[in-house]
Amino acid sequence: MALRVFNTISGKKELLKTVEPGKIGMYVCGVTVYDLCHIGHARSVVVFDVIYRYLQYATYDVTYVRNFTDVDDKIIKRANEEGISTKELTERNIEAFYEDMDALGIARPTIEPRATEHVEEMVAHIEKLIEKGVAYNVDGDVYFSVNAFDGYGKLSGRNLDDLMAGARVEVDERKRNPLDFALWKATKPGEPFWTSPWGDGRPGWHIECSVMGQKYLGETLDIHGGGKDLVFPHHENEVAQAEALTGKPFVNYWLHNGFVNIDQEKMSKSLGNFFTIRDVLKAVHPEVLRFFLLSHHYRSPLDYTDTALRDARVAMDRLYGLVGRLEEVVAGCDQSVGVDTKKLSAEGVKVHEAVLAMFNKFETAMNDDFNTAKALGHMHKCARVVGSFLHEGFERDETTLALLCYVLTSFKKIGSVLGILEHPAVEYFSKQQAEVVAELEIDAAEIDVLVKQRIEARAAKDWALADEIRDKLVAMSIVLEDGPEGTTWKAKAD
Repeated sequence: MALRVFNTISGKKELLKTVEPGKIGMYVCGVTVYDLCHIGHARSVVVFDVIYRYLQYATYDVTYVRNFTDVDDKIIKRANEEGISTKELTERNIEAFYEDMDALGIARPTIEPRATEHVEEMVAHIEKLIEKGVAYNVDGDVYFSVNAFDGYGKLSGRNLDDLMAGARVEVDERKRNPLDFALWKATKPGEPFWTSPWGDGRPGWHIECSVMGQKYLGETLDIHGGGKDLVFPHHENEVAQAEALTGKPFVNYWLHNGFVNIDQEKMSKSLGNFFTIRDVLKAVHPEVLRFFLLSHHYRSPLDYTDTALRDARVAMDRLYGLVGRLEEVVAGCDQSVGVDTKKLSAEGVKVHEAVLAMFNKFETAMNDDFNTAKALGHMHKCARVVGSFLHEGFERDETTLALLCYVLTSFKKIGSVLGILEHPAVEYFSKQQAEVVAELEIDAAEIDVLVKQRIEARAAKDWALADEIRDKLVAMSIVLEDGPEGTTWKAKAD
């Protein structure tokens, strides 16, 4: 099935056709590194991480560019507030960004340019725009003239009259049109600056991304992505300044992810209703957060709630529970042995068919504008079939073990595209247990004492005391598991 993507500029799904067959150039707007990232940022990064992985899975040669905005008004303001240089601030936050992204299992892009390393190219681009008459210099500030570009507003679907009617722009009588945007900003005291033909200053935000995108991917990009909030003005302005210079389409396919909401309101630092990635990861396993972020279609809004996170944890526990059982069964087996379907039992055939169907439906879902919600649903449907097979018992013959090896590698292969099931199940549950213990503020030493007292009560046949201790542990969200090798416990979130 051919890959179709929803293109913001056309407002519909389109068949993906790349500039160069078999290759894809994808640019995604990265973070402005003035602070720690919140889960709104995490959604965009995870969404495009999965898109990147799936394009590779679909055998495309992908050049993925994701930038750092490391010069910006917010950065300068924060650095001045802290009494440090912008360089010190951005380096600290870039390091923190990598810590968060590595925790989330984000694959590194092909290229990660920083705006401050490409100012020379931005100056050259601005010079050419001035030569073409679509930009102008006023006292060292250079503005793009939106009236000089006929296509302004085509990405956001608004014309200049509509934009003017709803404009919320800083009044500057030096501008020819209030919507004209800064390509170059003259330096002010206490700000970092670079030399240019118009005097010392720094580039505007919008020029940064279009210049870096075109440097690494050419005049026309296959895919440009980012959050829905970037459609206007950031991406609209990118289109204008790029196409005004080249006369060619800047981007063939625009992809935008939806917001993460808190109480039906967009999560953002400006509103103060945000959770940092590292705060969330204190409570849940990184793959649980990934599952949550992928549990809705990337263009849809996503409501962040404790219930939704718990649901994601339960879902991931089920998948890892199945993987753990498979890992135990096939441990030590030769996983290179193929499945001889002719020798499978009737139930084994059902399992094999379920896995084949999972692959087919997974690809169908992902080829339909990267529908990860449906893809995850197909994984769970297959997991139920495999789980029933394992629960009902089976012969540990060579054919069946080869089948179960195939099942395990299949779940891992699909999981690797989504960035889940990337760890041994024992490791996942160990980390998950530690997170639940921390979340519930459980004193593990106290639990161990109570468990030991219950074991002693059972040995003394003091059933009343044993039951009393069990009830106390249950009230503390502790689940006991009595087995032939003794009693173990685990914490269980509500």
